[in-house]
Amino acid sequence: MVDEPRDNPYIRDPDLDFKEIGDMSKEDAKEEVEDLREAIEHHDYLYYIKNDPVISDPVYDTLFNRLATLEREFGLVEENSPTQRVGGEPLDSFETREHVREMLSLDSSEDEEEVRRFDERVRREVGEVSYSIEPKFDGFSVEVVYLEGEFDRAITRGDGMSGDDVSKNVKTIRTVPLKLNKAPELLSVRGEIYMPKSGFHELNEERLKKGKEPFANPRNAAAGTIRQLDPNIVAERPLSIFFYDILDCSQEVKTQRETFELLKSIGLRVNDLNDLVNEIDDFIDYRNEIMKMRDELEYDIDGVVAKVNDIDKREEMGKTARHPRWAFAYKFPPKISETKVRKIIVQVGRTGKLTPVALLDPVDIKGVTVSRATLHNEEIVKKLGVTNGSKVKVERAGDVIPEIEEVVEKSEGEFSMPNSCPVCGSDVVEEGKYHFCTGGISCPAQLIGSLQHFCSKAAMDIEGVGEKVARKLVEEGLIETVADVYSLTKDDLVELEKFGEKSADNLLGQIEESRETDLASFIYALGIRHVGRERARLLAENFSLQELENAEKEELEQIEDLGPEVSASIYSFFRNENNIQTLNRLKDAVGEFERLKVGDEFEGVKMVFTGSVRGYTRDELKELMEDHGADVTSSVSNETDFLISGEKPGSTKLEKAEELDIEILSVDEFEKKFLNKIT
Repeated sequence: MVDEPRDNPYIRDPDLDFKEIGDMSKEDAKEEVEDLREAIEHHDYLYYIKNDPVISDPVYDTLFNRLATLEREFGLVEENSPTQRVGGEPLDSFETREHVREMLSLDSSEDEEEVRRFDERVRREVGEVSYSIEPKFDGFSVEVVYLEGEFDRAITRGDGMSGDDVSKNVKTIRTVPLKLNKAPELLSVRGEIYMPKSGFHELNEERLKKGKEPFANPRNAAAGTIRQLDPNIVAERPLSIFFYDILDCSQEVKTQRETFELLKSIGLRVNDLNDLVNEIDDFIDYRNEIMKMRDELEYDIDGVVAKVNDIDKREEMGKTARHPRWAFAYKFPPKISETKVRKIIVQVGRTGKLTPVALLDPVDIKGVTVSRATLHNEEIVKKLGVTNGSKVKVERAGDVIPEIEEVVEKSEGEFSMPNSCPVCGSDVVEEGKYHFCTGGISCPAQLIGSLQHFCSKAAMDIEGVGEKVARKLVEEGLIETVADVYSLTKDDLVELEKFGEKSADNLLGQIEESRETDLASFIYALGIRHVGRERARLLAENFSLQELENAEKEELEQIEDLGPEVSASIYSFFRNENNIQTLNRLKDAVGEFERLKVGDEFEGVKMVFTGSVRGYTRDELKELMEDHGADVTSSVSNETDFLISGEKPGSTKLEKAEELDIEILSVDEFEKKFLNKIT
């Protein structure tokens, strides 16, 4: 047990009536800073390692903030102060450093006979032994070095001889002490960084809400986090560590049990499931008992380890090129199919559809680790009876998409879809078996898709904002609603990866031109559910933008092709407070709109296009002709008046037109007869 610091006023019932900064000398500040650092390190130990805090969170925060203030005001910041755990400047790359002593992997097997053969070999070579036994953590191995009790560096295992210096990242982990209590002058320890299961599921939940791919399992999440070049990202993620081996030490240690005792006494976190046995049968029994517990543990393990307890006998046995000959890992078989549902969350897709997703304890299915499964819709969840805490059988549908096949063991409660969007709080509407967020352009979960749609050619026609650019703009925080498109600057854009000055100028030019769009394109760009290009044009013909915003459901239903469901969707869109705010910003950027003026020059003319017409897409021609009264269809019939034949026309339409004796116009004839009259 780490000794409680003596004569430190900030350990128990700390006095928070601090002296005024202006009344303090630098010597006064230094003395208080030392007490605060010592106290905060001790409180971190009690909270994160012993799980036995003696002060409240607000009191801890007050002490921490006082320390940060004194360090800043008196220039007393030190590298290993508790205040330096919060991150720091991003790194360009990791430096490669050698280990104090090589970090070998373990020989392992799932076969009990292999374990017994290991024991026979050990006893044959060094006689009677006892084994120190412990869980085998499924995390990320690191060497942590302390010099004179202070954190010096942390290095990934790498190739066993050297690894990446990840000191800045590891220092952000609260269970890694920055100062040790009565530690040896030199101490190099091996530890396993892991992500607690609860933290893993919370992290994946956040990633899913943001439209990002979740991590496959806690080990990948921990490894990916430690390899981040930005320590601030590491500081935000839930990581912890267990220490379990001494690589080098200036103090003599004779057994593995003494190793654990020393580590605990100086404040390093040791797993409490370690034990000592004399017979290999006891180790095998231990493995079977721990395997039963694995699902209930807050950390992932994939087996147990037996190590010869006596250090001298270890030296006598030596090592191979890859692993020590005095240790063996008895692995668990992979978890197949059956696993536990940690939590059912609701993911909002780019179209606004709400989909229930089960976050699972990671399970191996046909060689692939699965940590989530889609539940499709509320009906399926209720039919299966899936709830938080259920034990379920999972399959990979078509060997690709993980799905829950059945509930093996039910848990209490029942799932139901939320009435409001879990991301933006907008109302949720039910359409058949599915639920949709009504937030539209204001919903962050739909933002990347909304931005792409808003900028598409048929909408605001802002060329260059595809999926990749849209994602970059959103992830960099430059776009929080589609209205932010009109606030982008050249400096914003050129700072984006692979976005040069020319690209920035081109995009800004496109944005500027989009301010001159027509009402139909603007309505379509809003991405209202059930309102495609044709319905947007219909709305623009019958309403100005202001009239549309204020239109009642009954008014909308009177328009041809706008039934109750579509009208309700339009009505809800313009009553959503978040949408109103975004819409007002858009109107400030592009102005108000009047009704679309529709000509009647070609009223009653029915035409079909085949092939391409120079300067126009098929959609643009259709829109242009219909805006002036023509009826453009996709197939030739007895009612067709003209077939316009462009470049590379389809033979079927030409043959049908000739068969029905329909007038066929070349591009030049079409321009003379129609286009020149309206352009």
